[in-house]
Amino acid sequence: MKSAMNFNKKGLTSLTLIVLAAILVAPVRSQLVDLDRKRAQAILQSIASDVRKDYYDPKFHGMDWDAKVAEAMDRVARAKSWDTAMLEIAALTNDLNDSHTVFVPARTPLSVDYGWQFQIIGELCYVTRVRPKSDAEAKGLKPGDRVLTLDGFAPTRASLPKIEYAIGVLSPQLSLHVGLRARSGSTHPVETMAKVKKPWLVNELEHPYGVDEQFFRLGWQNEMQRMRPRFVDLGGEAMVLKLRGFLLSESTVKEIAGKARKHTALIIDLRDNGGGAVETLQYLLGIVFDHDVKIADQVMRQKTTTLTAKTSHNNVFSGKLIVLVDSGSASAAELFARTVQIEKRGMVLGDRTSGLVMEAQYHSHETGVPPVLYGAMITEADLIMTDGNSLEHTGVSPDETILPTPADLADGRDPVLARAAELAGVKLTPEDAGKLLPYEWPTD
Repeated sequence: MKSAMNFNKKGLTSLTLIVLAAILVAPVRSQLVDLDRKRAQAILQSIASDVRKDYYDPKFHGMDWDAKVAEAMDRVARAKSWDTAMLEIAALTNDLNDSHTVFVPARTPLSVDYGWQFQIIGELCYVTRVRPKSDAEAKGLKPGDRVLTLDGFAPTRASLPKIEYAIGVLSPQLSLHVGLRARSGSTHPVETMAKVKKPWLVNELEHPYGVDEQFFRLGWQNEMQRMRPRFVDLGGEAMVLKLRGFLLSESTVKEIAGKARKHTALIIDLRDNGGGAVETLQYLLGIVFDHDVKIADQVMRQKTTTLTAKTSHNNVFSGKLIVLVDSGSASAAELFARTVQIEKRGMVLGDRTSGLVMEAQYHSHETGVPPVLYGAMITEADLIMTDGNSLEHTGVSPDETILPTPADLADGRDPVLARAAELAGVKLTPEDAGKLLPYEWPTD
């Protein structure tokens, strides 16, 4: 499965789904012994080689890649700990400023649940959800609180994906130090303790060395249950389809089309959708267009190819189409929304999307005995839309910007879905809209 994300080797899209791609295992030591230092240098060399061979831009955005690698090698040689060495390798790939070229380190298999979620809304970061009975709830975090700092870093649209990568992949923390501004206007620091979970998410769907296979299987099943398409029937006028990821088979998408065709309007909710497989993107566009449609040009190192969605012909939904997006909509979700806009097929409502849109492939490696797994996503193509623009670092601006207020977050209202329902001819209050698709927390 090729991608703006995929669970074979071809491309995971967002940083969140990189966590789905691989949790990697290695001992952490306070002092690097010579053997570990050599192992870290070998890891750096293999990642650098992958980028050198396969990165879509042979000029590396004007960077002297070999010089950067030599500098990183020197820093790794002087690193005092394994974690520091891994951070130096991550810093090297970060210098490309590419949303999909990301190092997945060899490190302690620590998976944590911070018990709350945050998101950029407009240009500010807010607490969006707090897990019941979590330490975050006990410490008084509430949806609608503004997040001023996360472990000392100010979250912005540009910095938040890197912060999430740091605390979710590079160096999961046992606690987060958060600077908050409550809705009352008062500011205060909070330390929220994370719940440490046994890791089960792995590279290429194979259970990692030393992780219980039955636990892995159950964990994977639970996550795929959360990723399933969810439907809300608003009567003959409209149906709501909620997608958390583009990980659907062609037969499942055809079933979606069959349900949609019983209605005059289809609302596709792609908020907080990190993307998925290119094939799913093509299938989904194929059921809302009555003709083949060009999505983008895939600009690779040595060639350019065309990414096209073929119509599903007799199984096409031809009614009113409304797409919901926010700052958590990434990659394939952004490509879908922008294609709908460019082709004037429907309306896009919500907030500007993340701008994390490239096509990448996961490169898996191992080193040592017993094997230590690590790897990297390497961007293999930029995606140029039919208007001549890339969505990378830009995102999709909705046709109608609708942002939930802090009070909406606190009270569980959903003004975006309510507005979509209104456009579809259905009366739905923001309060009722907020109850239609309750968030499903990951199982412990």
